[in-house]
Amino acid sequence: MDNRINEIRRTIRALRVSMLEAEAIMREQVNRDEDCTFVAEEILKMRSVMSLLARERIELGDDEPILVTCLYVPRRRPPRKPTIDRLLQSRNVLAQRVAATA
Repeated sequence: MDNRINEIRRTIRALRVSMLEAEAIMREQVNRDEDCTFVAEEILKMRSVMSLLARERIELGDDEPILVTCLYVPRRRPPRKPTIDRLLQSRNVLAQRVAATA
């Protein structure tokens, strides 16, 4: 029994890492307006397998949390919002260009 629990825990850890990598790939595809159907289907399959493994693990009596240390996925910084100063500067530059061409 104990070996089966350890196998399940190892598989769950590996699935979590794979799911994070697949989600990162899917986010990149969405940001580039590409089709991410295949990756999304694979993530759903991984989730269904994870659900079955978690249920089996609980039935075997293991209720300790499974910790994964490499769950950190770096995120992109949010884009800077234009401030009033930048908007005014861009208007001034545009006005100068229009005046220079006239």
